[in-house]
Amino acid sequence: MSEDEAAATPEAVHRHTLPGSERAPLPGAEKVADLSGEEQIQVTLVLRRRAELPEDLPGPLSRDELAERYGADPADIEAVTRTVRAAGGRVVSADPASRRVLVGGSASILQTLFGTRLEVATAPDRLSGREVRYRAREGTLSVPGDLQGVVTAVLGLDDRPQARARLQSARAEAVSVSYTPPELGKVYRFPVGTDGSGQRVAIIELGGGFAQSDLDAYFSGLGLSGPKVTAVGVDGADNQPGGDPNGADGEVLLDIEVVGALAPGATVLVYFAPNTDAGFLDAVSDAAHAQPAPAAISISWGQSEDGWTGQARQAMDAAFADAAALGVTVTAAAGDDGSTDRATDQKAHCDFPASSPHALACGGTSLQADPADGSVTSEVVWNNGTGRGATGGGVSDTFPLPSWQRGAGVPARAGGQIGRGVPDVSGDADPRTGYDVLIDGTRTVIGGTSAVAPLWAALTARLVQALGRPLGQMQPVLYAGVAAGVVQPGFRDIVTGSNGQYQAGAGWDACTGLGVPDGDALLAVLRGHA
Repeated sequence: MSEDEAAATPEAVHRHTLPGSERAPLPGAEKVADLSGEEQIQVTLVLRRRAELPEDLPGPLSRDELAERYGADPADIEAVTRTVRAAGGRVVSADPASRRVLVGGSASILQTLFGTRLEVATAPDRLSGREVRYRAREGTLSVPGDLQGVVTAVLGLDDRPQARARLQSARAEAVSVSYTPPELGKVYRFPVGTDGSGQRVAIIELGGGFAQSDLDAYFSGLGLSGPKVTAVGVDGADNQPGGDPNGADGEVLLDIEVVGALAPGATVLVYFAPNTDAGFLDAVSDAAHAQPAPAAISISWGQSEDGWTGQARQAMDAAFADAAALGVTVTAAAGDDGSTDRATDQKAHCDFPASSPHALACGGTSLQADPADGSVTSEVVWNNGTGRGATGGGVSDTFPLPSWQRGAGVPARAGGQIGRGVPDVSGDADPRTGYDVLIDGTRTVIGGTSAVAPLWAALTARLVQALGRPLGQMQPVLYAGVAAGVVQPGFRDIVTGSNGQYQAGAGWDACTGLGVPDGDALLAVLRGHA
């Protein structure tokens, strides 16, 4: 529906465009049919905060405190409820703390309520390589006048795949060396005497599943009892192993096995959600607001910043800010396609959600080490050449340079602006020097920054165990006193290699961030910032 057509209808009087809601069609998209007006749809509305979260929030808040100070105002929830019901829709649930209202109704009602037109479309999905069939919209959304400024995002009307897994499988003949997660824990000096006991780690998954028999076999093969692993369904999704080691099961089992082998004393919660912008946000929010709160949330799914609507990026970043306020650290894979992040224009792009300043962005290296004693022969930027995998990293087009990163020497983008630099930290990601895992009964070697996010989540759980306190957003401490070209305490610097546009060097760089962890030294740094 054009703006002129919308303005001519009674329902459109006193309507306001929703900032950041512009949606473009997927490349190569073809309309299949009009969407039936009777089809039932559920969408996630995100509401404004009653007050902005301060950047230097002291200490973690309880969920009730977050709701009371920075959640949605009950009057705003009431206004949304009244408007939705008046339009013929229904409010499925409302959560003041996470500022989400789940709304359901027929396609005809929701199209009118949010000023759009929905169609059934197909397109070759650049994320998975398969043709996908999805509910599509184009252009901007609008809201009734009394919801202007109240509703900051409407997610889920368009249910195209939003993200892809950041993992890379290796051909057997290409593997030069591989490691079990505990061997990498030795390389990266994870604090001795810790195993994540008493901590929870949440993992976000947008497809696939796991069988407990695989986990039992994997952990027993490492001589570990393994963690307690629980699947949590979000928005109708659940644990659905597909029996394909090269499919989404590979991501799910990689994440669980890395976390579980490095933090076997922790409890692991795996949140399964639909691969949509609404499903992704709902999974993150449910995980962050769980009680008791997890020490970390691991995310190994994403895509280029330009593949997201502005409203979705902002809603996700705000959810990560909530997590930080609740004492939860979010670790996110920085991407596996070098500095272009598989964007079709071949220009430099960052991967989101790693580019959120409230997520700990995890880049990748290629590691040659002795698995027996953890001694390192070499560690360089992971880059196997065009189309064969390389760590993501660069400068955000959408998020400004955070205050804690100002001294790091983040380069300017084309045009001179300086944005948030990615990644923050790194770890082994090259599938040729990858992780020994068990996927759907098959032993294989997998890499990708998908493996680095759970590695850092497991390290976070062990650091929290040792410290006896949550860490939340770690970057202000990790970057404290940072200077361009200078190695930060708690890290081993990676100075060789490039990811395409960016070159590694001393100190922070847009390939491997601050470097790889020295867990013992990092624990000492964190103890010094109590």
